[in-house]
Amino acid sequence: MSPRPGFVLEVDRSTPPTLFWHGEGYRLERLPAGSRVVYPPEPLDALADPEGAIAHALSHPEGDSAPLDALLRPGMRLTIAFDDISLPLPPMRSPDVRQRVIEAVLELAAQAGVDDVVLIAALALHRRMTEPELRHALGDRVYDAFAPHGLLTQHDAEDRSNLVHLGTTDAGEDVELNKRAATSDLLVYVNINLVAMDGGHKSVATGLASYASLRHHHNVRTMLQSRSFMDQHHSELHSSNWRMGRHIAASGVKIFQIETTLNTNSFPEQFRFLQRREWEWTGRDRAAFLASSAALERTPPRLARGIFHSIRSPQDVTGVRAGEVEAVHALTTEAVYAQQLVEVAGQADVVTMGLPYICPYNVNSIMNPVLVACLGLGYFFNSYRGRPLVRQGGVVIMSHDTPWAFNPVHHPSYIDFFEQVLAETTDPLEIEAKYEKSFATDPWYIHLYRTSHAYHGVHPFYMWYWCAHALAHVGGVVIVGGDPAAVRRLGFKPASTLADALEMAEDVVGRDPSITHFHSPPLLMADVR
Repeated sequence: MSPRPGFVLEVDRSTPPTLFWHGEGYRLERLPAGSRVVYPPEPLDALADPEGAIAHALSHPEGDSAPLDALLRPGMRLTIAFDDISLPLPPMRSPDVRQRVIEAVLELAAQAGVDDVVLIAALALHRRMTEPELRHALGDRVYDAFAPHGLLTQHDAEDRSNLVHLGTTDAGEDVELNKRAATSDLLVYVNINLVAMDGGHKSVATGLASYASLRHHHNVRTMLQSRSFMDQHHSELHSSNWRMGRHIAASGVKIFQIETTLNTNSFPEQFRFLQRREWEWTGRDRAAFLASSAALERTPPRLARGIFHSIRSPQDVTGVRAGEVEAVHALTTEAVYAQQLVEVAGQADVVTMGLPYICPYNVNSIMNPVLVACLGLGYFFNSYRGRPLVRQGGVVIMSHDTPWAFNPVHHPSYIDFFEQVLAETTDPLEIEAKYEKSFATDPWYIHLYRTSHAYHGVHPFYMWYWCAHALAHVGGVVIVGGDPAAVRRLGFKPASTLADALEMAEDVVGRDPSITHFHSPPLLMADVR
């Protein structure tokens, strides 16, 4: 039997309460009659033989690329770059798909007599991965073969000795990349496409770039001109990366792109109620919800956070494609749409969403208020094709505990951004003009990024810019159950209950508003007609 597609439910009096994520917990909320709930499609079937699919993709590439084994030869410089810890979410159970793909590439390289091979975690301006995180992504065998010899590296966007400037695009964008990757005879990029924004030219042009390059598309103007980050044809972020990617290719950098797609079977059996439609909950599902909710209420936040971050997702591989970047990514995008698209008729006055404990930038860490805003307004809001779920001037209501708390190791510049910058202004354009350069070039933030496990000093700015499109579109943002002081610092309104939040929304959109709930997990992408 084929997995069921997503659909839109109209709430009536008999509809059971709807599950909302609420940070490191979840709630059941009753939506008013007449509200809509957008449910994601069920997870697609996993590949029966992922190793076989990987081998087939490497030997039958897309576009004008030769098979991988034909590109390998003795004496060449081979670099394998791979996506970092920011995806998939939650981290997948072993073996990670990156391990499977990289092992297959290394086997072909060994057969071809290639002995100059370096692995690079494509961090962009993200934090360095820890040894356990690298071992999980690559497997012990790959880690132990490369790391002790200095052949497993992590991209350092501030290492001037290992960056090369490849010129500028026709639009005047600097293209500056990791030198080892750019000067290799072949760069193999191993990607995971969790959402439609991932992959394609963004893999190299962002993941292996410097601040000098990233600033051309990670800025307020680009975000405001992107109608949806997930809709490639209406995303200036996508357009800029594509210009850079084509410039990289024209500069002579040979790239063999490998992209993988996963299903959305995000949580293990004991949490399966999170992904089931509420009226289909079994007695076992209800018992699991009640037991876990009661346990979380008694569990200190730090311990609850550790429990959630220890989850390994059973999501599995649904497709592997390899070869020329654009040909590969066209097929990958269709596969992502097949898993995540849900057709929705029209926009709503109010959109509600429950935000989970994890986003791409707080793996094994706390979700601070800036990341709460980014997840809701940067990612969930933009998970659409066509038009946003919420109308122009509408209201977004997010459920999250939004603590005034930060990880000082991972997010040092976030603390100062929240305490100093947002205390003065929440306007993205003003923030960019007045503060970005000082944070981006601050020697202490650069030191922590290069030597510890800190995100780059400019990173919280990018997360705030990620909200710019939503902030320009909506008339109000309300956070339910968050720390009131933290919510107000973000420029949003706090509410203690969903009912209070809906009442506050009526002050913006009028009485009896249309309401749509964005139901996640798993991931979905609304195709709003």
